[in-house]
Amino acid sequence: MRRLAQLRQFLWQPPRPHGQQPRERAVGPLELFYDLAVVVLVAQAARHLALHLTWGGLTEFAVIFTLVWIAWVNGSLHHELHGREDARARSTFLLQILVLAAMGAFIPEAGGRRGAAFAVATGTLFAVLTMLWLLAARGDRPEYRRSSRLFVAGTAASAALLFGTAFLPTSVRMPAWGLLDAAYLAGFAAVILTATPVAATALTITDALVERFGLLIIIVLGEILTGVVAGLARQPIGAPTLSVGLIAVVVGFGAWWTYFDFAGQRPPRPTTTASLQWMLGHLPLTAAVAAMGAAMVSLVDHAHDSRTPAAAAWVLCAGAGVVLCATMLVSASLQSWSSDRGLYRPLARTCAGVAAACLALGAARPTPLLLGLALVLLLSIPWAFAVVHRLADDSPGAGGGRSP
Repeated sequence: MRRLAQLRQFLWQPPRPHGQQPRERAVGPLELFYDLAVVVLVAQAARHLALHLTWGGLTEFAVIFTLVWIAWVNGSLHHELHGREDARARSTFLLQILVLAAMGAFIPEAGGRRGAAFAVATGTLFAVLTMLWLLAARGDRPEYRRSSRLFVAGTAASAALLFGTAFLPTSVRMPAWGLLDAAYLAGFAAVILTATPVAATALTITDALVERFGLLIIIVLGEILTGVVAGLARQPIGAPTLSVGLIAVVVGFGAWWTYFDFAGQRPPRPTTTASLQWMLGHLPLTAAVAAMGAAMVSLVDHAHDSRTPAAAAWVLCAGAGVVLCATMLVSASLQSWSSDRGLYRPLARTCAGVAAACLALGAARPTPLLLGLALVLLLSIPWAFAVVHRLADDSPGAGGGRSP
């Protein structure tokens, strides 16, 4: 019996108490599997957007994507603060993945006849997350109780409201989810900003969380490649079509380059405001990357057109602008933002100007090939600025070099 009790304790440990998460750890294969499951839902939403490049389709994509992203952040933070590498964690991750699979099946028609089913599945996921946070909150020390209870209450309220939207008319359901997204994000920000100093310390962004957010960006960037391949597979392969497809891949590479050169794999400042800005800044950034992947399908489909279709041009160019601005928003929360002001402050102005140029390009709607080439050129401007800045710092008499 003693050996059985020891085995059970080894395999099924209680959640890690608040404030005891390791500051240095590697992201495990269990978390990567969970992230891949989440990206399957993102891919479903992006494919639906690719078939419905309209204002309504874009709104639906934004609402669904935000719900999925909120659930991912909620589950990721729980594992970061309380998770262990044991059978309990594997079981709870498996339970979440099973619910995510059901959600993914309903996403293509979430705005129509399967909206109620999607609401029930998403509500179930938030109910599971509520249970996990509630179990972790048992026995909290006094300094953690307020923040912990607010987080449990917010997650539980989200689950209840999602279940409730299943009974709403189809035309009302999507706006209700949008309001729920906004309310959750506002409540999430309030909980973090009003946390006690001890609780705020526990919410510091660790290297593992930095790695996971970066990995999610990388996996979602794969949707751009998926969009290009899907477009090429549907068309006769000629020189114009192939050229547009390959240029589209370079545009996606430019988004990767922008993020990881200036913001990715860097920790934010150890303050609640910076941590919150860092996390929330990744929401529009990741959504824009996924939307760009959806627009790539239409870009390749119309490779021979004299003008890029308006919807594809706007989504692609506005997405590139959001990537630039959101990257600077994330960068403004970094430790290097203060230590390298000479780079980041003018770089932010440069990115804002390039983002405006991207919008002008979307309005102009040149041929798909010219639009792709122009986007590649525009995305290279911030990188070229950073290179010139570094060369100037490395020149004799500049007082030493600094890396961007």
